[in-house]
Amino acid sequence: MRSIYLVDDDDAVRASLHALLMVYQNTIIRGFRSGDAFLEELDDLGPGAVLLDFHMPGATGLDVLKQIGDRPEFSSVILTGQGDVQLAVQAMKAGAIDFLEKPYEPEELLKTVEIAFARLDEDGRAAARTETAKAKLERLSAREQDVLEGLIDGNSNKVIAQDLEISPRTVEIYRANMMEKLEVRSLSEALRVAFAAGMIED
Repeated sequence: MRSIYLVDDDDAVRASLHALLMVYQNTIIRGFRSGDAFLEELDDLGPGAVLLDFHMPGATGLDVLKQIGDRPEFSSVILTGQGDVQLAVQAMKAGAIDFLEKPYEPEELLKTVEIAFARLDEDGRAAARTETAKAKLERLSAREQDVLEGLIDGNSNKVIAQDLEISPRTVEIYRANMMEKLEVRSLSEALRVAFAAGMIED
């Protein structure tokens, strides 16, 4: 079940958005009269696309974005008045995936919501890959992790053995066990698991 959250202090705008978005089946559409009201319920909300008005009393659209910009379960689109391009740029920097100027064309709005849903799907798959990779890494013993870190640094078995003060043959054994636990057959695959888990910085 997908969700769309409408955060706008204008009742008429929320009503028209709700009517337009009814084209989506199996989708929960919820309206919030302010950014503060949305933020109050934030931790209880499921993943969804957020259509966020920029100018609202209390928490502005930018304030809301700063709270949810780094949360992959929300994909935000800012709704701005005409001429607010500078504000829109701020919004994109704060994590919005797009912005729409009012009044917007219905087709343009629906297309943007589709982009928001696609981003959520993509982030969901990435999060699943990260969790799977982390779970695999947790299977490793401390020594197997040491060997993996040595390989990430580009070291040979011999250099890793010297660093860990063990024999190269022992490194080979740890390396074989590490590969088996990570369910990989090559060093490049092992490095991809480490990258997905966040062991290797971009």
